[in-house]
Amino acid sequence: MIDYIILGQGICGSWMGYYLLKEGMSILVIDNEAPNTASRIASGIINPVTGRRVVKTWMIDKIMGFASEAYTQFQEEHQTNIINQTNILSFHATQQMKDAHDTRLPNQLNFLHIPENESQWESYFNYRFGITEVSPAWLVDMPNFVIKAKETFIKNNCYLNTEFKWEDCIVTNDYVEYKGIKASKIICCDGAAGASENPYFTLLPYAKNKGEVLILSIPDLPRNHIYKQNITITPWKEDLFWVGSSYEWNFSDDKPSATFRIKTELQLQQWLKLRYTVREHISALRPATLERRPFAGIHPQHPAVAILNGMGTKGCSLSPYFAHQLTQHLVHGSTVLPEADVNRFTKVLARG
Repeated sequence: MIDYIILGQGICGSWMGYYLLKEGMSILVIDNEAPNTASRIASGIINPVTGRRVVKTWMIDKIMGFASEAYTQFQEEHQTNIINQTNILSFHATQQMKDAHDTRLPNQLNFLHIPENESQWESYFNYRFGITEVSPAWLVDMPNFVIKAKETFIKNNCYLNTEFKWEDCIVTNDYVEYKGIKASKIICCDGAAGASENPYFTLLPYAKNKGEVLILSIPDLPRNHIYKQNITITPWKEDLFWVGSSYEWNFSDDKPSATFRIKTELQLQQWLKLRYTVREHISALRPATLERRPFAGIHPQHPAVAILNGMGTKGCSLSPYFAHQLTQHLVHGSTVLPEADVNRFTKVLARG
């Protein structure tokens, strides 16, 4: 009998496996290696401010420091490049947006700055209303992180590439059993798929949304910043740039759409002065939530089933923090932050 089965090896599942192994736990990570999950095509940005009102991201004072240290430690242990400080240049599309940033500057001096030599970007972009620099911001190589985590699980003989089906899983109050493998608990890190396919957590207030991005080659654009003006241009793997993303709440499928590509290329033509080549157009569903708060903890009616999901667009920054919290909760009995604890939905889950 092992300690934990982890369902899904996206950002959440990778961090859960990482922390549980550090605690000396025996695990099995199960993943079907779907190519276009949200984790595998995420931009990897840790941005301390958010929205048109330019407010600090929820819990950022705790989250950003924890996340940057966690990814730094991971990259040192795996001797690979995972995280770099990559500040955001926010190009204001309108005078109203510039005014919003200017209003916030006195209160957000630790994150918002006027960039030095603002005019240096005139040969790269069209912009009329100035630039604000968001600093510090971090860029995580999410594809590399997921790959290196998988390599660790394989090395420890605790990784299984298969299509998981709940009908193959026996769940009791004391253990779970999957195809003859017993574990004290199964931890559901199954992303957007879990919102509709996981029988234990489908009643949670998920709000799945669809994101689309273009992967571009822009040879003459410096890779030392993230660039933002309605859309975001982010340095990505193999000298490419990640450009997007959309937030579609009403969609008929999870496939790339011609509408997104046309709209994004029109925006690029108006803003970017450089030539580019579209290498790929990809899309995925995000496991967002109505409250915009994650789900972490043990199912209130089924003690052998736990969850870490619902990170939405902030998965890169939230996942290491709450994976660590859930690990400490499972192994040492410490508490999970109430705003994230799945037990806040005890009455909802009791209907299942």
